[in-house]
Amino acid sequence: MLGVDPGRRRVGLALSDGADGSIALPLATLDRPPDDREAAAKVRGLLGDIPVAEVVVGLPLRLDGTEGEAARRARRFGDALAHALLVPVSYMDERLTTVQAERALGETGVRGQARRRVVDQAAATLILQCWLDRRAYRGAAPTERRWDDEDEP
Repeated sequence: MLGVDPGRRRVGLALSDGADGSIALPLATLDRPPDDREAAAKVRGLLGDIPVAEVVVGLPLRLDGTEGEAARRARRFGDALAHALLVPVSYMDERLTTVQAERALGETGVRGQARRRVVDQAAATLILQCWLDRRAYRGAAPTERRWDDEDEP
């Protein structure tokens, strides 16, 4: 799975640890060309031979949960990625993931220019990890409990 934090200037990327993966790992931060198709081609070029089964794009919803212009831009970029990579694209609410990534990097001592270089891929990692966790939670079978005759219900 490929996680994407789409921005106007940079695109953060993260990969899962396999198609059935449970861990998101940072991959790269790309400078983003203004054209969605060019940006998607740049992502495809970076991936090279790395197989991707699905893309999870962060959807920057407003704080009230509605979609604005930033969300529409993310969806257009997601469409370009689906076309370039020939895989399905899902969207994950990414409200405040960049803020979380900034805090986490600050807590680990990453500052200044170094932080700017990795904050987008850290945000992509958070987006993908949330998606993986949600998928695991929804796909998990409910716990079955059987009562023995000696147990009290």
